[in-house]
Amino acid sequence: MYLCAIQIPFMKKLVFTGLFSVLSFLSYAQCAVCTKTAASLDDSAARGMNGGIVYLAFMPLTLILFIGYRWYKSNK
Repeated sequence: MYLCAIQIPFMKKLVFTGLFSVLSFLSYAQCAVCTKTAASLDDSAARGMNGGIVYLAFMPLTLILFIGYRWYKSNK
């Protein structure tokens, strides 16, 4: 089953998306509001804020990956 014009199999897309999601946590990217807030904090508090952002993003991303995996297994 192919889902895009460059013909990458779905499982490879799922693995790539999962790895990208995990590796994106290492970058600690923030929105503009969070960046301004973190700039006014000291290093310890900014790291804590980044940890909170990762903590809040973990469950929705895990749920998306789980649904994608179940969908892949049911269509296989």
